[in-house]
Amino acid sequence: MTKSIAVPDEVVMNKIYQIRSKKVMLDMDLAQLYGVETKQLK
Repeated sequence: MTKSIAVPDEVVMNKIYQIRSKKVMLDMDLAQLYGVETKQLK
């Protein structure tokens, strides 16, 4: 069973950075959004 939690768009948009004309998210921010440790993303 998978739990689904709605995250406001503003929260996600504030974690997207533009670096060298690319939109990126930091792994620590993604891990926080998914509720896991950073090492589980890699």
